[in-house]
Amino acid sequence: MNRFRGITGRTVDVVRPVDAPAEVVWNLLVDTRRWPEWGPSITDVECADRRIESGTTGRVRLVGGIWIPFEVTYRDAYRWTWEVAGIPATGHRVEPYNGSCLAVFEVPVLAAGYAPVCRLALSRIADLAE
Repeated sequence: MNRFRGITGRTVDVVRPVDAPAEVVWNLLVDTRRWPEWGPSITDVECADRRIESGTTGRVRLVGGIWIPFEVTYRDAYRWTWEVAGIPATGHRVEPYNGSCLAVFEVPVLAAGYAPVCRLALSRIADLAE
């Protein structure tokens, strides 16, 4: 894990090499219908946009059945961030690398305990993409 100061403040990066093109991984990350497939804490998503953009809003149902709102606060090529229940949450990015890529979750330092969940999510993403 690496620490750096990104757009949303200080974060801890959780990184996973994925043996698939960056575009394949990116499509998994931005497709709201696919989030429950790789997100260990998400069981459902309600969102008017299938593919997120800056300003996309909706809500996610967490394990345990609780629904919480989200808003995508930033999106560009291969990087997006969001707020969940009004709190800055994990950022997501993909870095092309020698025909494959690195998938990265940017975990706010204050939420560093969430890193193991992010590692599991990245493993699921790799399984889906490869």
